[in-house]
Amino acid sequence: MSHDHSHHHHDHAPKLDHINKAFIWGIILNSVFVVVEAIAGFITGSLSLLTDAGHNLSDVASLALALLAFKMAKVSSSKLYTYGYKRATILVSFFNAIILVATVLVIVYEAVMRFIHPQPISGETVAWVALVGIAINGFTAWLFIKDKDKDLNIKGAYMHMAVDAMVSLGVVISGVIILLTRLWWIDSLVSIIIAIVILRGTWSLFKDSLRLEMDGVPREMELEKIKTELLKNSSVVSIHHVHVWAISTTENALTAHIVISEESLQAFNEIKHDLKHRLQHMNISHCTFEPEFTDEKCKQQDC
Repeated sequence: MSHDHSHHHHDHAPKLDHINKAFIWGIILNSVFVVVEAIAGFITGSLSLLTDAGHNLSDVASLALALLAFKMAKVSSSKLYTYGYKRATILVSFFNAIILVATVLVIVYEAVMRFIHPQPISGETVAWVALVGIAINGFTAWLFIKDKDKDLNIKGAYMHMAVDAMVSLGVVISGVIILLTRLWWIDSLVSIIIAIVILRGTWSLFKDSLRLEMDGVPREMELEKIKTELLKNSSVVSIHHVHVWAISTTENALTAHIVISEESLQAFNEIKHDLKHRLQHMNISHCTFEPEFTDEKCKQQDC
């Protein structure tokens, strides 16, 4: 039996203490900014500031949902929920992806409406408030940037904040141009450009979260590579009926039928231990193997 694997395990999961702090800071800073932006919008009569305040409020809700999902993922399993509430992280990442797509559609709709009905905008006030938005959203996005590729929820939070920072940057640019030229349609043009850029980044998040929601193989994994790795164990003759899916945005599971010779049955515990160890290196932490003998025919329909 082959044991040609390293004993160094990769740290796939984000550190929870760091992530908790990032979410809490993000919620506090963005809540304060919503209040400031709403007050500025009322004082200046700026519809764009009031709209952006509403959008930022939805971001606060998204961050709060993501934090709640992380907390729920730590809840122990029960008779009714045998994996606990780990799947809440997938549900929230999918919901956040939908919110981001909806945000893009709202931005485009508002931009088109402003093209048709241009409105005078206080360029200076809008630019100053948007500068504060860049600072707050940029800082919050930076809090998530280190772990954004380790978890879809963190990627969603990062995308929300990066999107807001880009929107604020666009508002600053349009505010300055409007202040200098009085060309009101610049605001709409910048909004549409930003929306296209956002949609490109959001689409991958939407596809990845939908894939996990449908129990698809997580994006960073390839079924053939997993089979090849398991076949490196010399006692494994073949492998079939392989299923890989996500339990949460950080934990993956696998079930498979492992074909071995009858002589290897006594050593099945050793074989199983080796296979599980190999899969840990591929970020699969929950494994279930069904042994079959070489002369046995698999009864499963999809074998």
